[in-house]
Amino acid sequence: MAAKKPSALVASRNETELQTAALRDPALLLVSDWRMARYVSTLLCRVQQRLESQIMVNPGIQGLTADSPTRASDGAAHTLGGPREYAVAREAEVFAMTEALKLQDSIPEVAATSLIGVIAKLEMIVGADRDIGDPTDFPWPHISSVLRDLKAIAGGLPVGRRSRATTRSDVAKHWESAVKLVAALKAEGEAEQCSDVADRHAF
Repeated sequence: MAAKKPSALVASRNETELQTAALRDPALLLVSDWRMARYVSTLLCRVQQRLESQIMVNPGIQGLTADSPTRASDGAAHTLGGPREYAVAREAEVFAMTEALKLQDSIPEVAATSLIGVIAKLEMIVGADRDIGDPTDFPWPHISSVLRDLKAIAGGLPVGRRSRATTRSDVAKHWESAVKLVAALKAEGEAEQCSDVADRHAF
């Protein structure tokens, strides 16, 4: 006689109803936001890398940072591929990655209400292993093993579709924040230079 499955693994409702219930799981909403934040940060990283490459191959654009001894002219700094755009892209990527990290930090505060929600939380935890020193150390391989077991039992996460409008909106949000930050840093640097000049003239 075949062994009876544990009651916890016996579906009491049909698959469609279970999927509908799982989609309301706060952990699934969290992992969806986390995936989007990481995707946006990856896009912004590519933009930043492309701009950095343009600066490196263009001898007419000098300096990558505001404190560089050789600054580009104001005209060049505002062209595509100039130091200003590079700095904005770099800061925008930081904003996006910070958002992803904040979502990771909120994992303990979000209660999963389904097995697929537990899988979602573990996906985020395992996905964070690239940010640690050695992903082969305990407990990372062990958590990955548990995640594989759960997926074999309950299935993987629902495949989410990224809306282009949402992606553009998120990129624009981080880009705008970065533009403001870079402008503020530039204004602060110019104010410090004026102060230094005034101090020299005072003596």
